[in-house]
Amino acid sequence: MIRLERRLEQPWWLSVLVPVGSLLVAFAIMAVVLAVSGHAPGATYRKIVEAGFTGDGSLSATFISATPILFTGLAAAAAFRMQLFNIGAEGQLYLGAIGASWIALRLGDHDVTSTPLYVVAMCVAAAVLGAFWALIPGVLRAFARTNEIITSLMLNYVAGLLLTYLIYDSASYWRDTSTLQSRAFPQGKPMPEASNWPTFGSSVVVPLGFLVGLLAALALWVLYSRMRFGFEVGVIADSPRAARYAGMRTRRKILAVMAVSGGIAGIGGASQIGDFTYTLDGSPTGLQAAAFGYTGIVVAALARYNPFAVCLVAVLIGGLQNAGYTLQGPDFPSGLVGVMQGIILFSALGGELLIRYRLRFTRTRAGKAAAEPAS
Repeated sequence: MIRLERRLEQPWWLSVLVPVGSLLVAFAIMAVVLAVSGHAPGATYRKIVEAGFTGDGSLSATFISATPILFTGLAAAAAFRMQLFNIGAEGQLYLGAIGASWIALRLGDHDVTSTPLYVVAMCVAAAVLGAFWALIPGVLRAFARTNEIITSLMLNYVAGLLLTYLIYDSASYWRDTSTLQSRAFPQGKPMPEASNWPTFGSSVVVPLGFLVGLLAALALWVLYSRMRFGFEVGVIADSPRAARYAGMRTRRKILAVMAVSGGIAGIGGASQIGDFTYTLDGSPTGLQAAAFGYTGIVVAALARYNPFAVCLVAVLIGGLQNAGYTLQGPDFPSGLVGVMQGIILFSALGGELLIRYRLRFTRTRAGKAAAEPAS
């Protein structure tokens, strides 16, 4: 018989070896899928690496693709560390984009021209609205014991509808009515010029939002690894009953962790507005088309909720997405990248099982009796 036994102690090397092994297994499975579907695995992988990382301008495009999923990956990792399954980073990113757009438009109405002020104000407004949206399932979990997976997931659709309403409502402050075309085909107001976040580098362009995401990862690591808050979160995640016996305020920690998670996702929405779109886009092909929040769950799972590993995995997944956009055509189906992300997720979850549990092979009584010599 094969039994799973929980590891009382997890060797440090498993945390490195298993995620790397999970990636290798995922790419091996994907090679089989490619071969069955009539694509040469080696040639396809070479195209992906070139389009995502080594080609001209590919690394810059990869950083652009990685920026939003870096924030949603950090948001998922922040909540999952406490066994809070926040599936609502998608909606929290929408609310962050709404908050960032509102404050940018307000500053523009007052003729503010300081880009650093715009960046700080947009991040703060986005973090506040993202945290507020995450606190809704947090409060329901803390005081009503409601499943946060369901509530946070359903709030994603509410946030999407709210985003669409703000653009398509004829009397909306967010709607551009300056031209006849925008009146016939509703679209968001363009942001003031000063709200455009700067980029860095010449050969490889790095958006400011990506650097802000790296700072958020550092702050999250300090919060969870070097402060009492992180210690209590770990205790509550391992044994809520022991945490309550020790006098830890479980409800407060649930609210705090959900607020931190939602705030990080909200800043990702501000980055989308300030770095890339420069307008609040509520169309089906705009902000809602990319599903950044759900991709962030894949990133967090593969990174094992480590903030620094989230940064690396976000670049990897961003490269895959960039390659998918670049290579899309008859020889590279549009759904191939999605299939690869799904396989990577399942491989990461399987690797997580091996980290937490060990396989124990035991012999049944019938097997022992068969192995004994006849008397």
